[in-house]
Amino acid sequence: MKIVFDKIGSTAKPVELSLEGVTLEGTLKKSGYHQVTLDAHMSGSIELDCDRCGDTYNYDVDNKLQLRLSDIVSEDKDDLDIIEFLDGEIDISYILQSEINTFKNAYNYCDKCNNSDEDFEVEY
Repeated sequence: MKIVFDKIGSTAKPVELSLEGVTLEGTLKKSGYHQVTLDAHMSGSIELDCDRCGDTYNYDVDNKLQLRLSDIVSEDKDDLDIIEFLDGEIDISYILQSEINTFKNAYNYCDKCNNSDEDFEVEY
C-alpha cells in the first residue's frame, strides 16, 4: 500500500493494513514541510520459531508504533525513528513488513523454554 507523500495533509489520514496475521491501524499526518508522522497500533499474531528447541509457536503482537517519515535525506543522526521515502511515496507495506521482521529476527523463546532453568543440549 503506497500513499503519495504530497497527498498527506495536516488533517490525520487513517491507514489500515494487514500482513502475515498482523494489522497496522493508525493515522498519517503532516508534521512539517518534508515530514509526516505515523501514529499507529500493531496487533495480531506472528508465527515464530523458538531459538532454543526449534518448536513453532504463535506470538501475540500488541505494540504502539510512532515514526517520522521524510521525503528528503534526514540530517538528524540522533533520531532513529525516521524512515526516508525519497521516491515521494510512503510504502505502508514496507513499514509493516520491517516491523514483523524485527520480531522474527530477535531471539525468540517459546513459553516452555523461557520458563526453564535446565541446561539444554542436543546431541546429533
